[in-house]
Amino acid sequence: MTQAVIQALGESALILNAGASATLECQQRLWAIAAKASHWPHVRDVVPGMNNLTILFDPLAADAQQLADKLQSAWDAASISQKAGRKIDIPVVYGGASGPDLEEVARHTGLSPAEIVKRHTAAEYIVYFIGFQPGFPYLGGLDPQLATPRRSEPRLVVPAGSVGIGGSQTGIYPAASPGGWQLIGHSALQLFDPAANPPTLLQPGDHVRFVASEVIA
Repeated sequence: MTQAVIQALGESALILNAGASATLECQQRLWAIAAKASHWPHVRDVVPGMNNLTILFDPLAADAQQLADKLQSAWDAASISQKAGRKIDIPVVYGGASGPDLEEVARHTGLSPAEIVKRHTAAEYIVYFIGFQPGFPYLGGLDPQLATPRRSEPRLVVPAGSVGIGGSQTGIYPAASPGGWQLIGHSALQLFDPAANPPTLLQPGDHVRFVASEVIA
């Protein structure tokens, strides 16, 4: 098991770092710890990330060192959280104006646009964590042959619903924002609604499939 490193983030937060390699097993351990830590006294919030876990606490009521020791013990004893998760299909229009970087991904990978769509829709992805912006899912399970570096010049505005590839991961933008991922498609599905409970459609542990509703050559 990877050795965890726990560090302070100011006076009211701790972060547990579990190495650089993103694996499902590591994320499952973090989910299990997050579920427990959310019920610890004086803990205000628990935020799972990629290979890390941040705990925000009341610095006037909690002892930071004791909390760090407790977090270390939780990591050492953590079991893998076998979260069933929900199965969610995301309809996507691939290519054309909806996926302006599909051709670039094809050039980088040596695969045809049709083959990229085929492989992208064949996989079942698991939501590792939500980050970057509310509702943005970091997904594990991308076919390694589809891995493509981020754009050298990020876009100032990426439309909400854009489906992209960034390195060895794929994801979907829930809101318009700057971004450097290679955009291969677009979905009309709403991933973030501040009035909903919970406000994010996807949660860590959910299983996602992209479904091609249209492919524009």
